Amino acid sequence: MPEQETVERAHRDEEEGKSPSTQAGEFVREEIHHVRQGKHGARSPEQAIAIGLSKARRAGVKLRPPKAGVSRETRRKAARDSARSRSGRSRPKSSKRSRAVRGALKREGRSAASPRALSRHARRAARRRSSSSRSASARRGARTRTRPRSRR
Repeated sequence: MPEQETVERAHRDEEEGKSPSTQAGEFVREEIHHVRQGKHGARSPEQAIAIGLSKARRAGVKLRPPKAGVSRETRRKAARDSARSRSGRSRPKSSKRSRAVRGALKREGRSAASPRALSRHARRAARRRSSSSRSASARRGARTRTRPRSRR
């Protein structure tokens, strides 16, 4: 369950017209924070990010399922998370399953959320994209970025 503050921050981003990936970034940030706090671990930065994206979808962020490059199971899971948020009703959580998941995550290491690991992940992710794609997303970010007031 994401913290209320995170959901509010994502909602504020939506009201400001920011992209779904920016809204989902709040949930990913929370997940990285949890790993650093020691609430649980993760095997890799990708896993921590995936958990955050899943929480975002369940909280109602309109994120599309990932395109090709991931397993069909992952795409199906993402679609299911999005559908769950739209249905409005929540099923009772399986206490056995959530305890097992928490136990498994607790056994994982904490270094997946280290600045070094995240930096390595960001560089690797950027390297997979074309320069025009990187430039376009930077331009999109600049459009919604709050500008500092000019001094006179």
